[in-house]
Amino acid sequence: MDAYKAIITKRDTRAYTDQPIEDDVLHRILQAARMAGSSKNSQPIRLVVLRDKAWMEEVSTCGQFSIALKAAAVAVAVCCAPNGSDFDAGRVAQNIMVAAWGEGIASCPTSVHDQDCGREKLRLPQDVEDEASGRTGWRVVVIVALGYPDPSAPMSQGRKRVQADEYVHWETWDGK
Repeated sequence: MDAYKAIITKRDTRAYTDQPIEDDVLHRILQAARMAGSSKNSQPIRLVVLRDKAWMEEVSTCGQFSIALKAAAVAVAVCCAPNGSDFDAGRVAQNIMVAAWGEGIASCPTSVHDQDCGREKLRLPQDVEDEASGRTGWRVVVIVALGYPDPSAPMSQGRKRVQADEYVHWETWDGK
């Protein structure tokens, strides 16, 4: 599947089959994540890959709407250094989801509402400090659930999208 088609056809789903994700496919997805750009090439993102079902269920308790982790074949926690940007983490997460969809694997981003829980369960380093931001320790920005889509559960069609002429403004917001 070409990149444009993968982007415009990708839909989030929380229902997956029990089919495991092959190691070579998972490594391609992780490589796509690793190749995401970052501000000033700072590369502040690291990944924690979860494959054990019981462990994914345990980690899901760190988020309020993390049910997708319970059904996933794999979950990828996108973790950010104290001096890193959530934008850079978002770039990594999007690469994961688009690359996965290109392989026929569905995904769903899940939030970690309880950062202390996420840090503790994933054993993220906390002895790192960034003086400029005042942040200490690594944090979980998002956990991406991955799995082959369950054909009996319809893929989310999402909300109707805003029309292009309402979404895009040229030169200025009001066009003047």
